[in-house]
Amino acid sequence: MVKYFVVSAVVAALCGPAMAASKKETDCGHQAAVVAAVQKARIDRVGERKVPAHVAANATWPDRYNTAITLVTPWVYEMKMREVKAKDLSAAWKEMCLAQ
Repeated sequence: MVKYFVVSAVVAALCGPAMAASKKETDCGHQAAVVAAVQKARIDRVGERKVPAHVAANATWPDRYNTAITLVTPWVYEMKMREVKAKDLSAAWKEMCLAQ
């Protein structure tokens, strides 16, 4: 019984950071998906004011990430179109998110 408890404690201690990293990776992935959707809306020439409704209508992430749409939209729309088309903004966002 004690042996089982010790093994369980060790497994829990070792898995804790891995589970936290996995959760952060998932969270950053959803945020990156939002950025990609806003980038696509910009390329498709959706008006900046219509982006939240347009992107939320086709969301593939949990609803709680929809608040990020209004935060990311000005960042994407202030860039020149050639930058938006040429760069992978979602990869940059995910890298930045995981670094925090």
